[in-house]
Amino acid sequence: MSAVEIIGVRHHSPACARLVAERIRRESPAWVLIEGPADFNPRLDELFLGHQLPLAIYSYCNIGSKFSRASWSPLAEHSPEWQALYEGRAAGAQLAFIDLPAWHDAFAEVSNRYADVADAEQEARAEQYEFELSRQLGIEGRDALWEHLFEGDCSSDDLADRLQQYFIHLRGDSAGSTGNQQREAMMSSWIAWAQQFGKVIVVCGGYHAPALARIWPQCTPQLLPSSAPELPQLAEHLAEVLADEQDMEIHSGSYLIPYTYKRLDAFQGYASGMPSPSFQQAIWQHQLAGAGEQLLRDVMQRLRQKKLPASTADVQAVHVRTHALARLRSHSSPLRCDWLDGLAGSLIKDALDAPLPWTYRGPLRRCTEPILVEIMDVLAGDQAGKLAANTPQPPLLKSVYAELAAHDLMPPQALNLSLLTPAERQRSQILHRLRILQIPGFQRTTGPNWAMSGERSEQWSLSQPFEQQSALIEAAIYGASLEAAALAKLSELASGYSKSADLAQLLNTAAMAGLSDFNPALLSRLQNAITQEPQFDALGSTLSLCHALYRHGHELGMAQAPALLQLLHTALDRVLWLAEDHSAVAIADQSDHLVTWQALRHLIRDALALNNAELSQLPHARALAIWQRKAAHLQAAALSRGAALGCLLSVNQYAAQDDDRVLDQAIALLATLTAAHLGDALQGLLALARHELAENPRFIQALDALIGQLDDLDFVLALPAMRAAFSWLPSRERGTLARLVLTQQGVHGVSAGELVARFHIDPVALAKQQLLEQQAMQRLRHWGLCLAPDDKKMQGICS
Repeated sequence: MSAVEIIGVRHHSPACARLVAERIRRESPAWVLIEGPADFNPRLDELFLGHQLPLAIYSYCNIGSKFSRASWSPLAEHSPEWQALYEGRAAGAQLAFIDLPAWHDAFAEVSNRYADVADAEQEARAEQYEFELSRQLGIEGRDALWEHLFEGDCSSDDLADRLQQYFIHLRGDSAGSTGNQQREAMMSSWIAWAQQFGKVIVVCGGYHAPALARIWPQCTPQLLPSSAPELPQLAEHLAEVLADEQDMEIHSGSYLIPYTYKRLDAFQGYASGMPSPSFQQAIWQHQLAGAGEQLLRDVMQRLRQKKLPASTADVQAVHVRTHALARLRSHSSPLRCDWLDGLAGSLIKDALDAPLPWTYRGPLRRCTEPILVEIMDVLAGDQAGKLAANTPQPPLLKSVYAELAAHDLMPPQALNLSLLTPAERQRSQILHRLRILQIPGFQRTTGPNWAMSGERSEQWSLSQPFEQQSALIEAAIYGASLEAAALAKLSELASGYSKSADLAQLLNTAAMAGLSDFNPALLSRLQNAITQEPQFDALGSTLSLCHALYRHGHELGMAQAPALLQLLHTALDRVLWLAEDHSAVAIADQSDHLVTWQALRHLIRDALALNNAELSQLPHARALAIWQRKAAHLQAAALSRGAALGCLLSVNQYAAQDDDRVLDQAIALLATLTAAHLGDALQGLLALARHELAENPRFIQALDALIGQLDDLDFVLALPAMRAAFSWLPSRERGTLARLVLTQQGVHGVSAGELVARFHIDPVALAKQQLLEQQAMQRLRHWGLCLAPDDKKMQGICS
């Protein structure tokens, strides 16, 4: 017998776990070497503190936005790696993980250490091998093939031979990807070193096993017997990154985290290992026969709970069909695929709209039969791990819970926070930082969407779900404190965005979280995005946010920030430049278009009205000139012309302009437009200057006269846009406007309530009319009558 035995396994396979345990007990090796993060070796004792499985080793390294790596090494009781650790320790063997650290380039594209990544050519070869093997055996699906070959009842020696031959053919003579070559070189050096001390058992992914058997004998250990192979050094590996980031803090480490069977399940997207982890655990505990009987009981109980068909006759039918399938397939005991096919054949009465879930890999597909969804959920299980009380944890977790306790935010509880009180706002900011890190259990039920929206309160629901501890440990990649971690997370998010609206939302998120020391990279990217923004309509929220934070961000620590003033200059310059474009405004873009005009109006009004030296330096004279040109330009969209005049009316008292002259311009504009564009111009005027126009008798008189001159068809064309225009007026102002119009018509003494009651429409009649309107619109679209871009009247009707 060779001094080195390499056991290639499929991760989380009960059969492989049983083989590993049997081999270690039988051979009593001096060393047990396991695929896993070698930098965790000094802390292997942490794995034996009495945890409740499953758990995972979470390894990470982060250097700002320049470098970020993280990977998980999950372990369940039925995992070969866990049995190697458990039985190896019981046998008195030395234990060691022998794979590269998670920060190594070999894991650049790997989020799960046990998800072996081959190059495209090798992946195609492996798929072809499995396909041909499945075809010859008459088996559908990779998992069914694996179960047929390996998970049935057979001796350990027979299983070992089958696995060896299977993985040799699967790997072939491929050298593997660059990352796998680097990993296998590291693992081979460990094998060559450890074999000097006696019998060595190596437990690794089956894809690596043939390569390790070929490579390790070529490694001549040039080390002293007391020295293990040397790991790559983080500083050397990241020398190029660190050269550009001398002051950037490095966050790196490995910690145990509780895991769940749901995260292990292939049908939830787990990239390696076995599907249906609860069933695999049952096999480990009760053998195949016991696991199948438990599965049948649990499935039938679930279906009955969900009010799905599951009678006693169904139970008998499933049992008979499953055992018949097992005998037909030469299985001494029914395998998972036999039970699943038996359940589907007995319980599903209608044709399927999606393939059976166990015939493919990955998440369940849409339209999967509800009975099958419940069955797969039962097989996945809801087992959750739990760490021992004295398990070392990263500083972030302790820091977060200390901060929550200090501000009376420990879950579970419901909160109603006043955003006008400094202490309450500070509590809100802590919770928003947790939201940035996507920590479960901190849900905001109501509250403002923008940091300086003026809303006074927000409500939160705090809980402590199982996933919270794991999420906090995983968030340690971003920093040791909540504030530092939230800032780092924002920086990472910013690196993936290019649109100004997305980046402005991140700035808003930073403001709500009280992160006044916002990342310069975020501001730089936002500034660049603003200068390249091609759409006027897209800059409204950005301009409004920067303005609000600059003006009112005192309690957020952001007011008067030079960086925000520079952003204001940049955004204003871009908005004014884009305002010179006289293109038409699509109906779908009208709301955003007017929001941008409003943000522009607010900023210029403040620049003119406030005693603020910095704001007064904004180019307000340029803005006034552009508004005048826009209002007078005959080719400009009516909506934009009305908005420009609305802006002029709104700032008249600060700009020393003639109010009557601008009002005359507004009336003249409405008088010169066709019915199809009248409502658009009115909408722009009221959206930007409703206070100045809604109760102005001269404007109301002129508008009433213009509407009165419209014939029936022109009125129908103008009506939709006019309704949109008057929607900018609050209910009270609409009532005031209505009374003024009636007064001019000689009607007096009508209350607002009577006006509303006079036009009451029965809801049933309204619903019928809406249905008729929809049918008419469908008929018009069918005949192409709503698509003529030059037919303004038809466009008005169809809008």
